Amino acid sequence: MIIKKGGYITQRQLNPAQLSMEFRPRQATMLTQGADTDQEPTRPTWSRQIEFTLAGIGCAVGLGNVWRFPYLCYRSGGGAFLVPYLLMLVVLGIPLLYMELTVGQYTRRGPVLALATVCPLLKGVGIASVAISFIMCTYYNVVITWALYYLFSSFQAPLPWQNCNNTWNTPNCTNHATNSSYSSTASQEFFKYKMLEQTSGVEDTGVLRWDLFLILILAWILIYFCIFKGVKSTGKVVYFTALFPYVILIALLINNAQLPGALEGIKFFIVPVWDELLSVEVWVNAAAQIFNSIGIGFGSLMAMSSYNDFNNNILKDTLSISIINSITSILAGFVIFSAFGYMSYLQGIPVSDLAVDGPGLVFVVYPQAFANMPVAQLWAVLFFFMLLCLGLDSEFAMVEVMVTSLMDQFYKDVIHVFKKKELFVLAVCFVACLFGIPCVMQVGIYVFQLMDHYTAIVSIMFLAFFEVMATCWIYGVKRLSANLEEMNGHKANIFFRLCWLIVAPVLITVILIFSIIQFKPARYGEYVFPPWGQGVGWIIALASIIWIPLGAIHTLWVLPGSIMEKLKLSLTPYALNEKSNMPYYERGGPGGNPPIAVISPSFDLPEKHPAETYF
Repeated sequence: MIIKKGGYITQRQLNPAQLSMEFRPRQATMLTQGADTDQEPTRPTWSRQIEFTLAGIGCAVGLGNVWRFPYLCYRSGGGAFLVPYLLMLVVLGIPLLYMELTVGQYTRRGPVLALATVCPLLKGVGIASVAISFIMCTYYNVVITWALYYLFSSFQAPLPWQNCNNTWNTPNCTNHATNSSYSSTASQEFFKYKMLEQTSGVEDTGVLRWDLFLILILAWILIYFCIFKGVKSTGKVVYFTALFPYVILIALLINNAQLPGALEGIKFFIVPVWDELLSVEVWVNAAAQIFNSIGIGFGSLMAMSSYNDFNNNILKDTLSISIINSITSILAGFVIFSAFGYMSYLQGIPVSDLAVDGPGLVFVVYPQAFANMPVAQLWAVLFFFMLLCLGLDSEFAMVEVMVTSLMDQFYKDVIHVFKKKELFVLAVCFVACLFGIPCVMQVGIYVFQLMDHYTAIVSIMFLAFFEVMATCWIYGVKRLSANLEEMNGHKANIFFRLCWLIVAPVLITVILIFSIIQFKPARYGEYVFPPWGQGVGWIIALASIIWIPLGAIHTLWVLPGSIMEKLKLSLTPYALNEKSNMPYYERGGPGGNPPIAVISPSFDLPEKHPAETYF
């Protein structure tokens, strides 16, 4: 018998007489092995636990480690950025990742049902995380498309961005960067005029770039074959995609460290400019980088952890994923800044005067450095293949959020329509590919920048705020700690409980406030989007945020009782569950698969308000 008291789950055995008494009056649902063929099968698990750890590392370690982290270091005084970055890792990144993995592994559901379980009122946060992951996967794969385009172009000798003797180059092209606004480098013109063929602004859509569109299809084919078998196929792919980038990063670092001027770039990276620590923006950027890099709020790691063994050691995975993610960022920093030092040596200007910004870091600045290295083609091929591996891991994690959540919620309908899960995954990839088409038109870079600005910067901060409120304060630290004890045999220590209760909510609130105060409209280089373009950006942002209030309204609508009773129920875990809770053995608890489990649809409410009882 599954019994829930105050949000906790316990189990007791029933003898035949008790079983008869419990079954008739409550009309409970009886689940037997091999029952209804439409019943959702036992949730699959990773073949080996190391596969989840590698998948989590691959999900967290992405393109942002290679371009956003070095860029923030560059803009924030080099080594000075590392101080708040590492501090935020300890007090924000690790505790919140621990929280997400705990919720995912305990509920054994994707973010939609997991958040609906812990806080029915804020179940829209789970839906929003699925929406934001789907929006991001449509344009994130465009970066993989660019990486593939550069990878294929790297097999040419000389490299197409190595000189200005090409049909797409302008009279202002130069082989070496200068501070003049009237000239552009060969690598800048390859990115802008050859690959993107970009228009003058978002008002001019241009035509479809057919070669980029075909590569986009290839990228989605790669994604499909990574995830079409669920965790069974993903678990095998991550052995390569999660580990191979480190081989390339180390090879690049060894090569770059031997180049003239590399030491000056590394000094800029590790020697702090202490005055920068007085800037609040540096601290907010450090927290936001930890947040976005690990992927708190995107639902990817929560969905992946739902396939864990119920008794898996979550803390070990949390530390492995978060620490390796940060080590990767720092390693990439050494690689990038050693190349910066080399470029400053060639151009005769200080490292601080180099033009560095966002995607341009890996598609303009770094290719320019390759062009002057010995065996340029080899290093270009290795670098862009590394970008491909980093992008694939993060991309299929975002797609997996969508697949897992829809399978959790609509399993019978999905199987009825598509017959097989593999066909459903194919349909999701196909739809996402269609949404990505505007990004491979000549106007694509503007669409990409607009979507990235209003999704990765605006939406995710609201999403993270409500997720932390729902889990840390409404569900409560005491419940979360008790869930850990049920799975691993010990509660969370005092450090994690304090971070969940005070530090994380306060920091998230501060970051959200400063994000609103310092918000700047989307722009690309010197181009500022027109008001209607900004309006489209806000619509993109609302496509995910809107689910939070809609979910709250729906919860209050469906729950029984008066307004106050509805509100109290909406803050009570498991209040929306039609069967009180899924079978304990289905969640992966000890004891194997019993031949029968009786699930009571009723449950006892806590005597006090959950916010009062479980803080």
